[in-house]
Amino acid sequence: MTKGSNTALSALSENTGSVIVSLGWSSPGGDGDADVSVLLLGQDGKVRSDADFYFYNNPVAPDGSVHLLDKTPTEDGNEDRISFDLTVVAPEVDRVVVAASRYGGAHFGEQDDLRVTLSDAVGESLLRFTIGDPGQVSAIIFGELYRREGDWKFRAVGQGYDSGLAGLATDFGVDIDDDADSADEDGDGDGDGTTLAATPETAGTAEPAGLSPDPAPEPEPAAALDAVPAPRRSVDETRPRKPAARPRTAKKRAAPPSAPQKSLAENDSWRPARLFPLSALKSDRDREMRATSVLLSVMTQVPRFGRRLTAAFGAPSGRMETFTEVSLPHGDTPRRPDGVIRIERAGKLWTALVETKTNGNALKADQVQAYMDIAARRGYEAVITVSNDVALEGSPLVDVRIDRRRKHQVALWHLSWAEVAHQAQLLIRHEGVGNAARTWLLQELLHYLQHENSGCHGFQNMGSAWVPVRNGINDETLCQGDPRALEVVESWERLIRQVCLRLGGELGQKVLPAQRVRRGTDHGTRRMQLADRLCLEGRLHAELRVEQAPGLLTIGADLRTGRLRTSVEVPAPEQGYPLTWAKRLMRRLGEAPADLHVETLVEGDAVGPRGTLERLRPEPADLLPKNGTQITGFRLSLLKGMGSTRGNTESGFIRSVDDAVHRFCTTVVVHLDQPLPRRAAQKEPV
Repeated sequence: MTKGSNTALSALSENTGSVIVSLGWSSPGGDGDADVSVLLLGQDGKVRSDADFYFYNNPVAPDGSVHLLDKTPTEDGNEDRISFDLTVVAPEVDRVVVAASRYGGAHFGEQDDLRVTLSDAVGESLLRFTIGDPGQVSAIIFGELYRREGDWKFRAVGQGYDSGLAGLATDFGVDIDDDADSADEDGDGDGDGTTLAATPETAGTAEPAGLSPDPAPEPEPAAALDAVPAPRRSVDETRPRKPAARPRTAKKRAAPPSAPQKSLAENDSWRPARLFPLSALKSDRDREMRATSVLLSVMTQVPRFGRRLTAAFGAPSGRMETFTEVSLPHGDTPRRPDGVIRIERAGKLWTALVETKTNGNALKADQVQAYMDIAARRGYEAVITVSNDVALEGSPLVDVRIDRRRKHQVALWHLSWAEVAHQAQLLIRHEGVGNAARTWLLQELLHYLQHENSGCHGFQNMGSAWVPVRNGINDETLCQGDPRALEVVESWERLIRQVCLRLGGELGQKVLPAQRVRRGTDHGTRRMQLADRLCLEGRLHAELRVEQAPGLLTIGADLRTGRLRTSVEVPAPEQGYPLTWAKRLMRRLGEAPADLHVETLVEGDAVGPRGTLERLRPEPADLLPKNGTQITGFRLSLLKGMGSTRGNTESGFIRSVDDAVHRFCTTVVVHLDQPLPRRAAQKEPV
């Protein structure tokens, strides 16, 4: 699509009752992010109340019409997805505006490939709009959904705002709350101390004029912040109710879980009774049946958990029921999928067949194909596969044939057991699910998944190529183009995605892989390049973007030396003197491991001073270059022995990577501040 153009959704697909809008961008340096937001507008171009403004602190509409989903990693950035159930959008809502904003003085001109895509209920991509040159703006309206004669249409907007999230929101009648928590005194979510306010002179134009053959009504000019109307009730309300609370723009902080009560057991041999016992699991079939039943039952009893898993698959928000061992006709032999998920919303049913695998068992293409055919004939919406494997972007786990001639299309989705555990951990430790009983249910599920006998441990095997590739690197006999090197690279990428899930669940923060690639490079080409690099250098490399870390967390595995290196670069502070920076860094790292390596980063190609934390603590001045070279930052690194075997045992490579990342984040990264942009350093006073 081009800027200002529009199209009717019904002309693109028959499955547009529910759609997913994805906003994406990339960064040449592998960093940079933005927050998405959605506004529901009436005929007057304003929100009905502040509750119609959805963002990171108000991500889900009570009626299920809007749901901001988690970020999805892409080649060199992120993609934010928003699920819309257009069948339940209130009749008085005329337009749905989809926007994004940056913070901390950042702007969209620093990002590449700004785009918005829209997919239907079965995951089929319907349209794409790319914003060419956004300029120095901190907020952008990517597009909007609007009604025309009972039909929904999409318009490509691409309109920027100099005044950021505040200007955009107040332009549409949102009353911004400037009360923030201590981490963000101004309430704009960026921690920079500026007030969230918008005036007619600074706010951007909400609707580009003259770009559409059937334009929506122009919004009225925004008033000053103190003139923005307070939250108001809907005009069709027949009984009084409490006005909607004003949305806060500072991220809430979840309280850590309370300490468990002391056990009443006489000794450690007394084992607590479990809701989901594991001792009777003797075969893979037993494990698959038990795991499916446990997962699906908890999804129905903990609605927030069930919604968190199904929203990513385009499912509506509604009453959910789940079933196991359902028999469905298929030729001469009925098929029995492991489970069925059915959701009712406004008299309509959304149905998905579920196929699960445990331990190292792989999904079978013919089995999944049969379920896809059954779902298509019966009018079901999706087939969901669950296994320990992690799907890679652009590489499906199973190849299935999709008959495009069929009127009804079925979506195929994959869910890793690691993702299930990640979502449960987030809700238990950081977000909450409403009451103690539901929390206990999730804890029992998490205990089940983490037990060695469940078979639901996530990605746990580097594959048959791991040992030959490792030996070939040591013997210098591995040649470029060897397909086994590509297999190891793909396994490494799966492992890194799982590490992100586990770390994010522990920290309660977004952890995503950051990949630096050239624009236009496809997934296969990128992995082939990494495989060739592995053959030449004998190293595997990855970068993670941890939400509150001062920089990218780097993981390196040197197969020649058998060592793992985890590191992070801390930029030099905005103000102060180099000696002050070094002393403060030593204080912040007071509880870090003594074997932590600290290296001073300097301008140019010069190498700065370095040493272990144990040696540098008494003499922080040893971190300063003797020739007075400008300091740009500090690199902190921990080294660890690498596991040799391909599995997830104590001596396995996967376990060693997990342990290295966990130790580095919990003993080093948590003690660091997220710095502001650096300015030139002053000379140390004499």
